[in-house]
Amino acid sequence: MKKTVIAIVGPTAVGKTKLSIEIAKRYNGEVISGDSMQVYKGMDIGTAKITNSEMQGIPHYMLDIKEPNENFSAADFQYYVQNYIDKITGSGKIPIIVGGSGLYIQAALYNYNFSETKRDDSITNRLEKEIEKIGITPLYQRLKKVDPEQAEKIHPNNYRRVIRALEIYETTGLTMTDYQQKQNLESPYNIVFIGLEMDRELLYNRINQRIEKMMEDGLLNEVQRIYEQGSKDSQSMSAIGYKEFIPYFRGEQNLEHCVNLLKRNSRRYAKRQYTWFRNRMDINWYTVTPELIKEKFRIILADLAGFLESK
Repeated sequence: MKKTVIAIVGPTAVGKTKLSIEIAKRYNGEVISGDSMQVYKGMDIGTAKITNSEMQGIPHYMLDIKEPNENFSAADFQYYVQNYIDKITGSGKIPIIVGGSGLYIQAALYNYNFSETKRDDSITNRLEKEIEKIGITPLYQRLKKVDPEQAEKIHPNNYRRVIRALEIYETTGLTMTDYQQKQNLESPYNIVFIGLEMDRELLYNRINQRIEKMMEDGLLNEVQRIYEQGSKDSQSMSAIGYKEFIPYFRGEQNLEHCVNLLKRNSRRYAKRQYTWFRNRMDINWYTVTPELIKEKFRIILADLAGFLESK
């Protein structure tokens, strides 16, 4: 019998965290973060990581399990999440996965097979030698040409992921993006998808306000600490909310420019998130507004009872 999982998705700043707590309290659930960057210790403000007081006693997983200088892949995410689903279900509770990292959530809930494409050591060795001779930048530019969508997800200095993406392309003729889209979307779980959406102008204003609040709360100091700890070339620093400040630390841009860039990147990311979930998954969507969000949450909680009974 398939395990039931509730998944709350949607763009950043739309209210997913608050809804997850309400659902967990009502339906005896525990929460798994679906944000690929909240796994990093010390990256709290920039990832909008839930605080202990906001948790209201609800257990949370996939937070603070990696150091900022460590890599973390979709395959790693899948392994951890599936184990937490088993753990939570085994304790008689409902797992609730919450977040915006679409590929990571889909990989975990639809059981992507990351080992299906075997490594070709000869290609790997050749690409590694190229990096030794000419550096990572030409290979990253090559990846941007063949698979721009994947390149956007990979830090330019993460040579292992760059090599892997190019290796798959040379081995199969498919880009990593093509490969991911061809995965079998048969899930081992009974999934109830709840999506939150908001008027675009309203959402963008909330994003801008959230970033201003992050700056007041010490985001710049948080990013600088991670940057100076030797993680400036790591995967964690490729996250929105962190990478935008690197030019400031290098003396290449002023702070106002970097904050405006962060706002722009966050708005664009929200748009991509929404489009991604709209196109890839069968989701029950709810339009929310700040003024009526409590009333909409009551509707969602009522609807959820019917969704769970049908599973």
